[in-house]
Amino acid sequence: MNSREQQFDELDSTAVNLSHEDSDVPAPRLAHTVLLAAMAGYSLVTAVNILGAGLSPAESCVGFTALLVVFGLQVAHSRPQARQCPYWRRVTTLTLQAVFCFVPLALFHMAWGAMGGFLAGSVLLLLPGRAAWPLYGTIGLSLFAYSAAAGHSLLDSVYTMEATLVTGLVVFGLSSLTGLVTRLHAHRADLARLAVAGERLRFSRDLHDLLGYNLSAITLKTELVRRLVPNMPDRAKDETDSILALSRQSLADVRKVATGYRDMSLRAEADATRSMLEAAGIEVESAIDIGPLPSQVDTVLATVLREGVTNALRHSRVHHCTIRCWEKDGVVTLSLGNDGVDPEGADRATTADDPGGSGLGNLTHRLTRVGGSLTTELSDNGWFRMTARAPVHPHVCAAAR
Repeated sequence: MNSREQQFDELDSTAVNLSHEDSDVPAPRLAHTVLLAAMAGYSLVTAVNILGAGLSPAESCVGFTALLVVFGLQVAHSRPQARQCPYWRRVTTLTLQAVFCFVPLALFHMAWGAMGGFLAGSVLLLLPGRAAWPLYGTIGLSLFAYSAAAGHSLLDSVYTMEATLVTGLVVFGLSSLTGLVTRLHAHRADLARLAVAGERLRFSRDLHDLLGYNLSAITLKTELVRRLVPNMPDRAKDETDSILALSRQSLADVRKVATGYRDMSLRAEADATRSMLEAAGIEVESAIDIGPLPSQVDTVLATVLREGVTNALRHSRVHHCTIRCWEKDGVVTLSLGNDGVDPEGADRATTADDPGGSGLGNLTHRLTRVGGSLTTELSDNGWFRMTARAPVHPHVCAAAR
C-alpha cells in the first residue's frame, strides 16, 4: 500500500513538473532549431546574392535591412500561436511582408527572388485554405511573370517559380510540424494527470470490489461465531478459522491490487459464495451451467457475483438467494437474486449508475468494457434481481485496466 501511494505521489509530481519543463524538452527545441536553421539558410542565400550583385554600400545596406525585416516577419508568422492572432493583424503583417517581397525586386532583381518563398509559406500558415492556396499559386506565377518580363529564359522563369513554391512548402511544413510538436509536448502533463487519475480509479474500484465481499463475509461469520460460542464451541472454532482465512485472503487481495488486477474464477467464486451464505443460514440455489471462459469475462462475472452478494447483504435481510449462469448464442448470462429487500431502500439497492465510482456503478463500467451490460429489477414481493450479460469473445477497450 505504501509503495502504491509513493507511485501515485511520484506520478502526480511528474505531471506537475511536466507543465513547467516544456522549454527543456529536446523535441520542441530541436523542431524550432531546424525551422530557424532552414529560414536562416534561405536568407543567407539571398544575402550572398546581394553581396555578389555588385551594388553600392548604401544599396547593400538597404538590402540587408529589408532582409532582416522579412526574416523577422517570417519568424513571427511561423510561431505556433500565429494563426490564433486576430484576422486583421495577420492580414496587416502579410501585407507588410508582401511589400518587402516585391518592392526590393526593382533594386535587387532575381537576387531577391527567394523572399517570395517566405511570403508563399506565410500565406499558407496564416490564411484559411480557400484563400491561402490560390494566393500561394498566384505568388509563384507572379515570380514567373517577373522573371520572364526581365528577359530570362523560359527555363529560368520556370525554375524561379518552382523554387518559390517549394520554399513556401518547406516553410509551411516545418512551421506546422514545429507547432504540432510544441502542442503535443504541452499536453504531456495533461496526459500524465489522466494516467494518474485512471490508475487511482482502477485501484479504488478493485479495492472496493475485492474487499467489500470479504469484509461483509467476515461480519456475517463473526456474528455467527458470537451466537455459536455458548452452545457450539467446536463449530465456533471452525468458523473462526474461516474468518482467519478470509482475513488472509483480504490481505492477499490488497497486495495483488497494488501490483495489478487479479484474475478470478466465476465457478470458484460461486462455490465460495454458497459456502459463506449457507454458513450464515441463508438458503442458496446455485446453477453454473457454462464451460471454460476467457479470463477477462470470467473475472468480470466473478466480480459481478461478489459485488452482487455484497450489495444484497448490505441492503436487504436475505433469507434466500439464487445464483444462475448460462451461455446461449455466444452470450454468457449471470443472474443473481435475493429476497428481503426493504422497499424504502430500493433506490439505493438498485442504483447502477453510481457517481462515486463504487458498487453497481463499478460493475456497469467493467461489463461495458467487455461489451456487456448490467440490468437490475425489483419485484413487488421484495425480490431483487441483478442480471449481467457479456459476450464469450469480448471486444475489450484498448485502454489498460
